[in-house]
Amino acid sequence: MKELLKIYEEKQPEIVFEWKDKESEAEGWVVINSLRGGAAGGGTRMRKGLDKREVESLAKTMEVKFTVSGPPIGGAKSGINFDPADPRKKEVLQRWYKAVMPLLKSYYGTGGDLNIDEIHEVIPITESYGLWHPQEGVINGHYRARENERIHQIGQLRYGVSKVLEDLEYTPNIRRKYVVADMITGYGVSESIRHYYNIWGGDLTEKRAVIQGWGNVAAAAGYYLAKNGVKVIGIIDRVGGLIKPEGFALEEITDLFNNRAGNTLVSDHLIPFELASEQIWMLNAEIFVPAAASRLVKQDEVDQLVAGGLEVIACGANVPFADKEIFFGPIMEHADANVSVIPDFIANCGMARVFAYLMEKNVEMSDEAIFTDASAVIEKALKAVYVASDARTGISKTAFEIALKQLI
Repeated sequence: MKELLKIYEEKQPEIVFEWKDKESEAEGWVVINSLRGGAAGGGTRMRKGLDKREVESLAKTMEVKFTVSGPPIGGAKSGINFDPADPRKKEVLQRWYKAVMPLLKSYYGTGGDLNIDEIHEVIPITESYGLWHPQEGVINGHYRARENERIHQIGQLRYGVSKVLEDLEYTPNIRRKYVVADMITGYGVSESIRHYYNIWGGDLTEKRAVIQGWGNVAAAAGYYLAKNGVKVIGIIDRVGGLIKPEGFALEEITDLFNNRAGNTLVSDHLIPFELASEQIWMLNAEIFVPAAASRLVKQDEVDQLVAGGLEVIACGANVPFADKEIFFGPIMEHADANVSVIPDFIANCGMARVFAYLMEKNVEMSDEAIFTDASAVIEKALKAVYVASDARTGISKTAFEIALKQLI
């Protein structure tokens, strides 16, 4: 696996598009690792301090993810080095999407990512430049659909991604009008844990969980885990944390989900971040969901969780471990050797799978159909890992072997 990974990591991306904003200090990159299948896909993120290497590593991550979620296309990513809290954010995004529009029309499909909202930012801005949907490049480059088929696929994408959830099985609040894109990635992370215990064995309702982050992915994962009977005993976010050894009730988790300020945890009982980060790793949790930013989880934090009885890590964030390597650094390898680590390209592939599902012909557009399809794809990937090796450790190593054999 490591030999395959080295070859894959060292291969130069096929296309690198570099941009300097003439009206601000913003800079950005589109990295297309390959045009496998005639197209590439990957979201757009923005953060201060982002660099080209981060975008390259995420593009490679996306390509691995597509081996699970489909379609069989290349991986890509867009990244903008700019403070998302800056009031000029919208103008920067408008100039960015104008610059990359030829790629988006031809062979590159994008969406939301860290600090960029699919529904409220990506779609309206790209629409204003004449793009019917930000995944249009995948339809043109990969599917090469006839005009009537292309219109049908784009129509499914436009409706499905921003579909308001109406089924109480999948939304914590009908009145809030949560859409598929708000919930699907966190749902997939939760489902990866449910399928893990179904396949490898264990009663989910006896398990306790710690969640890192409380944005869309983390909060949705926490909500669906609680709905499945898991006791969420700790949440740590950049503003602080919450700890309750006996577990938060489903109603409490639902309120925490609905009461977020943007992607931020809000509670009258919040404890300071420093205190939370001292205590939370020592909780006796069987489940850990790192779903904040990339490259945050340190080895001593993993070791403290393992000492407390940790069984499974489901990677809600891309590359959550604080390794410098693109994929399988020493911290991730250490975690994978001690507990079950469900890699990001399986655990958080929900949104990528929704795009793939909605680009198929004449699919059912109900909440249940969209969500159960994503769940089934994640289950299939984990079953393939189990067939290759039924050990509870080395899951990520085995999953990478399966994926890389398709790419190299």
